[in-house]
Order: sequence, then structure tokens, then C-alpha cells
Amino acid sequence: MRRPRLWRLIIGGVVLLVLVFVGGPFVYIHFIEGPAPKPLSLPSTHTGTTTKSAAAFPTGTWHATSSSVVGYRVNEVLFGQNNVAVGRTHEVNGTIALQGTTVATAKFVVQMASVHSDESQRDNQFDGRIMDVSTYPTSTFTLSSPIHLGALAAGATATTTADGNLTLRGQTHPVSFTVTARYGTGVIDISGSIPITFATWDIPNPGFGNAITTDSHGILEFLLVLGKSATS
Repeated sequence: MRRPRLWRLIIGGVVLLVLVFVGGPFVYIHFIEGPAPKPLSLPSTHTGTTTKSAAAFPTGTWHATSSSVVGYRVNEVLFGQNNVAVGRTHEVNGTIALQGTTVATAKFVVQMASVHSDESQRDNQFDGRIMDVSTYPTSTFTLSSPIHLGALAAGATATTTADGNLTLRGQTHPVSFTVTARYGTGVIDISGSIPITFATWDIPNPGFGNAITTDSHGILEFLLVLGKSATS
């Protein structure tokens, strides 16, 4: 007579485990943590005023302002639930040199310890075994060939390819990727993303045992907001 009760206890225990290990992460990801931030892109409206002539293209040196953002985006599976891990920072320094409508040179440096997500445990893994920010405190991108934007009118958007060298975790490799740019008086916005295969830069896979698994690659995304001074 006690056997049905025993089976009910066993089934109840199994259901409880399922709720904890599947329902728990589902509730956390979808209701507590919330959706991941959208990929970085050009703002819908430009922060600077515009002119109507391509002759007004802003020749000179332009600096990354405090509105610039650089970060990562990685697909992960947490106890069977799909999630997108996103970390970002505004600690971006660097310049581009414009000669007419050509980006002649560009270099940007990111302070890696300032990259944060919405999870402190994820950030601890990022700072430690993944990116080892104490040993490799910065990541750097340097343009390797000029970018020709052509006769771009102020306020219009240009999409082109950028080639350069990217340093992550002490490893430097060439990259080629699409960038989108727009300018107005006082501000230049540039956005883009770079696919990152972790093994190429000797970055350990961000997964953690069987509980959290990730793709073998991720995305480095950025929105550079440039002004004539670094504090614009």
C-alpha cells in the first residue's frame, strides 16, 4: 500500500529537480536577467548638426569620446536555456586622422578590466581565466590601410570595409570587417562588428563545465563616437 506513495514521492522529486535545473534558469534568463542589449549600431538620429555639402567633410584628427562603446556578444547555453552574454565598456581611447574623405590612420585602445556584463560571476571569469586582464590590460586595433569614403554628404551614411590588426590577450592578428559611418558638424559616428574565433587569439572558451556552454566564437562590437576632443 505504501508503494504508490513512494512512487509519487520519487516522481515529485524528479519534477522538482527539473523545475530547479531547467525552470530556474528559464525564469532567471527570461524574467530576472531580461533580454540582452541590442547589437551596437549607429544611433537613429545624429547627435551633431549637419550641412549639405561633401566639401564640409571634417579633415583633421578626431578622438574617441566618452560616448564610445566597445563590447562582446557570445551565445551561451545555461542549463539547457539559450542566452546571449553581453559585456561592454566606455573606456575607449584613440583617434582617426581624416585627409579629405579618406581615413588615413586609426588606432583605438580598450581598457579590458572596465568591460562589464550584468553578471559579476561572468565578469570574474572574463577578468581571470578568459582574458587575464592583469597580464593583458588592454586590447588594441590599428588600421592597416586607408579607408576611402568617397563624396559623402554630411548626414549621409557610408558602409565600407576596414582592414587592420587586432590585439586580444596579447595576440595580434589581421582582421577585415564592415564599418558604417556618418558625420555631422562636431560628431562622427562609426559602428561595426568583428567575428572572433577564440582559438585564434588563444582565448579560453568562456564555457564553464557542463552547466554553461558557449560557441567557439563571439562578436566584438563597437560604436565609436568621435569629436575634436576626447571629452566631447
